Amino acid sequence: MTLRARRALALTLIVAAVGCSHPPPPLPAANTDDPEASGLWWLERALIDAVLSYRVSSGARSGYVALIAQEGRLIHGYTEGYQDIESETPMAMNTRFRMASMTKPVTGVAAMILLERGLISVDDPVSKYLPEYGAMRVARDPATDGELETTAQAPEMTLRHLLTFASGIGGGGWGETTTIAKRNKEFSLYQGEGSLAERVERLAGSTLYEQPGTKWRYGAALDVMARVVEVASGQPFDVFLRENIFDPLEMNDTYFPKNLPDGVPLATLYTQDEDGDLVRSERSSFHAAEWTPGGSGLVSTAPDYMRFALMLWNRGEYNGTRILMPQTVDRMTTPHLKSGVLQDFGIEGLGYGYSVSVVVDEDETAMPSHNGDYWWSGAHGTHFWISPKTGVVIVVLQQNARSAHSGLPIAPYLIQGLAN
Repeated sequence: MTLRARRALALTLIVAAVGCSHPPPPLPAANTDDPEASGLWWLERALIDAVLSYRVSSGARSGYVALIAQEGRLIHGYTEGYQDIESETPMAMNTRFRMASMTKPVTGVAAMILLERGLISVDDPVSKYLPEYGAMRVARDPATDGELETTAQAPEMTLRHLLTFASGIGGGGWGETTTIAKRNKEFSLYQGEGSLAERVERLAGSTLYEQPGTKWRYGAALDVMARVVEVASGQPFDVFLRENIFDPLEMNDTYFPKNLPDGVPLATLYTQDEDGDLVRSERSSFHAAEWTPGGSGLVSTAPDYMRFALMLWNRGEYNGTRILMPQTVDRMTTPHLKSGVLQDFGIEGLGYGYSVSVVVDEDETAMPSHNGDYWWSGAHGTHFWISPKTGVVIVVLQQNARSAHSGLPIAPYLIQGLAN
């Protein structure tokens, strides 16, 4: 951990009040061959709980659910606050959260399953599965506010480009004033109606920000990958995930919204008003409920996502069920891009594998981490982190939509620093 991160951690812990630990759920161990995990020192557990307790008692967040595992065994679990403040419904281990971008690593695993089966190759052009993507044009100058000039793709976009966020596909263009952003907004996945297939076909009418392979750019690439999964497998995306990931891992509380059982409550999504006070968010999510995006959209619980994370930590196997071969997980979590990830947020030292960020310089990044750690977060404050070096796996879930007054989602990173 850098000196800056240590100082931030220390300052936060000084004002934290010690909370009370809640017993974690009875999850099977991911790896029964290794000796018992050493666990956390009692003070570390108390400080982890205190961080979450203070964030809730200070009014910064509505509530949290957190799980920590080490060497494949759950060593700590904690719930704090409310899944709904108005009804005083407390957070619980089975509380369901909108996972937002923590859907992306699930899509990455789906792609790796198809890779192992020989149904796709990362070097396949996207146009092999979605012909319209071969005709997408590339902006000569994405920063222009004037006439937009374009050129052909060179090289042509591949599945590798989708999986590493180096495809040139952008986001929805919301809030941007450049010509390309204004133009691409009408092709956005996240507006209007339609299935995954219909939305991805519409997105092909947008303009690429740069040539494929040029740089890391956050956008809709993994939504496109989800459609490739459908075409290559011959199954709807949600059915493929259910049969190949969720059911085998006993992730019985994980769904897309359109498949949620009737009467299943979700944690209320909050945000901050101009005074910094917690208020209900006016948006329930980033997308309509009738489709199955690969970049966001899943609803899950902390125990369910911990099963998924432990499978990755254990190089493809959880509780005797193998989802991926070890070498495939290694390939997925190798930093194929060595830099540029989240640099727009002033964060350095991060690379990108296939659908996960990977730490490439632990001294450069402000996050408490080790080289080779991999992770991702969601827009509503959901977060998971896997450290092969220490054997620690962390899942921290909250429901807070970002606003200009929300502040940074610091709690997961403080917990990470204490647990690692």
